[in-house]
Amino acid sequence: MTRAVNMPTFLKKLMNITGMSEQWVTVRIKQKEGSKCIPWKSLKDSILTHPEVRKKVDVFALSIYGLVIFPKALGHVDEAVTDLFDRLDKRVTPILAILAETFRLLSACRKVGEGRFIGCAQLLLSWFHSHF
Repeated sequence: MTRAVNMPTFLKKLMNITGMSEQWVTVRIKQKEGSKCIPWKSLKDSILTHPEVRKKVDVFALSIYGLVIFPKALGHVDEAVTDLFDRLDKRVTPILAILAETFRLLSACRKVGEGRFIGCAQLLLSWFHSHF
């Protein structure tokens, strides 16, 4: 068996998306709020230094998903976002996931009676305009 087969999924997905080595990704994975994540600073450094434009764009898009649309730990991109982003590359649409997460968060804020909705209002507005 090769070492790649035994690698944790998050590690493999980050290697695929960023185009960086196993060692580079491994030292940057952190544990925040009960889940694995990668700091925005590491992703930003990758965007600024990676030689492939396609990888730069992918890492930037992943960062937007993780920091703006589905933020969990401040300044970090969560493992679940990486999983969603990996599916996007396989032509799975994120619209239903975004709407489901928005509905879940709005419901949670309403039930508690306080709190705030953290999401991308501009993206939601854009979706509404394009569908209604």
